[in-house]
Formats: sequence, C-alpha cells, structure tokens
Amino acid sequence: SIAFLITGDEEADAVNGTVKLLAWAKARGERFDACLLGEPTCPEIFGDMMKIGRRGSVSGDLVVEGMQGHVAYPHLAKNPIDGLMRLMATLKDPLDAGTAHFSPTNLEFTSVDVGNGARNVIPASATARFNIRFNDTWTSKTLEAELRRRLEGVNDAPDYTLTCLPTNAEAFLTKPGPFVDMVAAAVEAETGVKPQLSTTGGTSDARFIQAYCPVIEFGVVGKTMHKIDERVAISDVDKLTAVYGRAIRAYFA
Repeated sequence: SIAFLITGDEEADAVNGTVKLLAWAKARGERFDACLLGEPTCPEIFGDMMKIGRRGSVSGDLVVEGMQGHVAYPHLAKNPIDGLMRLMATLKDPLDAGTAHFSPTNLEFTSVDVGNGARNVIPASATARFNIRFNDTWTSKTLEAELRRRLEGVNDAPDYTLTCLPTNAEAFLTKPGPFVDMVAAAVEAETGVKPQLSTTGGTSDARFIQAYCPVIEFGVVGKTMHKIDERVAISDVDKLTAVYGRAIRAYFA
C-alpha cells in the first residue's frame, strides 16, 4: 500500500505535525517499510542530489560570571570576557574528522553578549551562544559530555555554566543498499543526472521518520528556500512527478 502524508510544523519546535501523526499511525497499527520525502534537495540542477541522512543539531549557552567594575580599577573587578574567550577556544578545537558519509562535526558560536552599553565598565557576566551540527560519531548526549570534559580540563577556569538545550534532531543515515539504489536509478532515468548521495544541509521531517523506517529525501531545486518569493520551476514539479512514479513502480515491481 501507499500512504501520502502531508503535515506542517517541521520548523521551530516541531511538536504538532509529523511527530504526532506518526505516533497516531503507529498506535493504529500502521507500519511503514520505507519513505520518500519531498524535501527540496537539489542545490543546482534538478536531479543532482538526494539525501540519505542528516546531521544532528544541538544548541547551547555558555555563561561566565565575573565581577562588575570600573576599567580604571581592574583589580577591583573580574572581567568575564577573558575567561569566556579561553573556554570558547577549547570548544572550537576539532571534534572529529568526519565519517564515511558525513562531514566533520562543526561548532559555531552565533552570539556573544555582555549586556553592557558602557565603554568604561567591566561587565558582570558574558554569554556565548552556539549551535553544533554533528555527524554519526556522536549523539546529542555524548556530544554534551565531550563539551563538558573539555571545559573541565581548562586550567584556571572561570566560574561558568554550560547549558545544552533539548533537541529532537539526532544524526541518522539510511545506508546505501537496494532502496537507495532504486531511488537513485529512478532519478537518473528521468533526468539523465546521477544524484550525489548527501547528508548535508539542515534538519527536516526525516529526523522523525527515520525512527519508523528508512527514509530518503529527494525533491526540487532549493535555491530560494526561506527567501522572499520562494518558488520552484513548474517543469521541475513535472519531472519530480515522473521520478516518484518510476520509484513507486520499481518498489512494487
């Protein structure tokens, strides 16, 4: 049988869409053998990429406490920025070298704030926010443990707090095999392009579906995703229909 599932709420908290629909279907006794997800996966031309996995994502805050004071009397204050910079440096050291299907895990600091509008005042605290896109070397829990291990190893460490936020995005991979080969063959047959097997990009609904069955993502060119006038070529939609039709026929053959 074939089921067509369409939901919203993949972005942001993502609690009222695919997550609940899949749980509802499982409670009814439904079982899924494979999924082809319509995420826009092609970076340049239709057919050039399909996704067989995704990196995980975890965000966090690193807060260092100091002592506020006047810059003219630094001995009466403790600048938290100095300590924060040393902690940030140890977290930026490489986490791994990548795996067979994934690029190296990457930590990026996205904000550093002290809440200070005065040039001559040492702030009381400093906060660095970060996001990590991680490969299948890690889970969110083992990655958090590694961050804490690194921070604990810093000599003369400042007074800090590390908070890793809950995540619903763990790294996963649909290993190359008959299902992957079948979809890739359908793409190449309809487009004349052999798709690259990739795990790049952000998160998608596949992060939820992979807990129920193998999932592959293949869709249109995504150059305008999340932009004003987001759009797709109608010709690509027609080609996508042909690819999906060929894949379905091959699956049930």
